[in-house]
Amino acid sequence: MNASHAYLRATDIACRRGERLLFARLSLAVEAGEVLHLAGANGIGKSSLMRILAGLMRPFSGEVEREGAMALLDERPALDTHLPLGRALDFWREVDATPAERLDTVLAAVGLQDLLDVPVRYLSTGQRKRAALARTIAQGSPIWLLDEPLNGLDTASVAVVEKLVAQHCADGGVCVLASHQPVAVPGLKRLELAEFVV
Repeated sequence: MNASHAYLRATDIACRRGERLLFARLSLAVEAGEVLHLAGANGIGKSSLMRILAGLMRPFSGEVEREGAMALLDERPALDTHLPLGRALDFWREVDATPAERLDTVLAAVGLQDLLDVPVRYLSTGQRKRAALARTIAQGSPIWLLDEPLNGLDTASVAVVEKLVAQHCADGGVCVLASHQPVAVPGLKRLELAEFVV
């Protein structure tokens, strides 16, 4: 699958949680080389929309179509807290069939190559977030869904994430990034979820 052919589109999406309709009539299109910032306050429905886009949750109405494999980063890093970081990531590297050298390159990019012997439970929130991001990026999927990837990161780490997203899109990838924080990526499109709240 060539990243330059990747896209993610949603048409007239509505999301219901219990008896409450979170948002409705939401449409978006993110083509190869584009990054979309889903903006809005905490609890407005950004994570629910990301799960719908990832195919993990069915929309109340509307449809999603995509071309290309997706990698999702959400609030659950899914790393065994009892293992050293290197072994925890190796588990996913084997599951994802990721070449070891690709993971090594990504770990260097996010600044974790010196922490591979540290048990995951001793890592800071920001370090765990960067580890989960490394696993997501290393999958090699053309479509990235990043749910609050900047939470817990210091200024330097935020800049690293923004640079990785910019490079991914410059290479023809697609990125949807949900964040209540500002995001600085060239050519960024923005969708304010509050406009679709019922």
